[in-house]
Amino acid sequence: MKSGMMIPALLDLVISMSVQAAPKESFLRPDKVPAPSSNQMTPERVELGKALFFDPRLSGSNWISCTTCHNPALGWSDGLPTAIGHGMKILGRATPTILNTAYQRKQMWDGRFRTLEEQALGPIAADVEMNQNLDNVVAELKEITGYHAMFEKAYPGEGISKDTIAKAIASFERTVVSSDAAFDRWIKGDEKAMSDYAKKGFALFEGKANCTACHQGFNFIDDGFHNLGLKGNQDAGRHAQVPVAVMMGAFKTPTLRDVALTAPYMHNGMYKTLDEVVAHYNRGGDVKENLDPNLKPLNLTEQEQKDIVEFLKALTGEPMMVTVPHLPQ
Repeated sequence: MKSGMMIPALLDLVISMSVQAAPKESFLRPDKVPAPSSNQMTPERVELGKALFFDPRLSGSNWISCTTCHNPALGWSDGLPTAIGHGMKILGRATPTILNTAYQRKQMWDGRFRTLEEQALGPIAADVEMNQNLDNVVAELKEITGYHAMFEKAYPGEGISKDTIAKAIASFERTVVSSDAAFDRWIKGDEKAMSDYAKKGFALFEGKANCTACHQGFNFIDDGFHNLGLKGNQDAGRHAQVPVAVMMGAFKTPTLRDVALTAPYMHNGMYKTLDEVVAHYNRGGDVKENLDPNLKPLNLTEQEQKDIVEFLKALTGEPMMVTVPHLPQ
């Protein structure tokens, strides 16, 4: 292994092995949505980013927008096992929700982008996704009169560029956050907010099932990468970025917020229901090669598995209300 890869490899391994017992308060929403100092959120930046997010003119075909795959009516995903890209090509990975991505330290299933600004341009330029040359995007947006004023208000003096396009889209994505769910009301003191089954499920989630080995904190993630022992998986996952054995077939821990809305599940969309997902973990995975060491048979009863599913459903809040913007002409 090259020396330059040592640090990210070790960090991924440490994260994947970490297990922490946490008080209920650790699941409370942070006070602020994080944003970099170079791209603080303003109403003008969010408005611009929203227009770009909905605008199919950012794609090479002029009919694929960010919302084609990240549909607010489908949990900010697309409801498909795996995404469909340029030319109706079926891709190898499921579309991850963009909900709460503002709180993530790495983006995409394999973590190849560290910031939302980096991630924003990735799908636009990818030939299998939106298939658009980034220089052409800039040129095309400069031809749309209405965008000139929007960019100037959002980023005075910076003009229309790849950088300002990325920053604007990232600003809008930072507004896509989960609302209070039954679980949140419960940890704030409303004992009637969650059913007894869901409460038992949460106890199992933290205890016997050891789900908090990977799903931690408000967003229920660890920013780590794990091989879950999925049948038929030929995707290298994180290993393509950090080529060490433990990362072969490992993928980023997804948020569990609004998880009832984001089926199918897993990076390849192989499970249609949360019951199937919990059953997979109860088996301790199916393929043992490169399996994450945290995955072991759980010996949960049928009722215990149902209780965990009830808890997971209690992590889904009211959907964010979104209006379709009028696009500049």
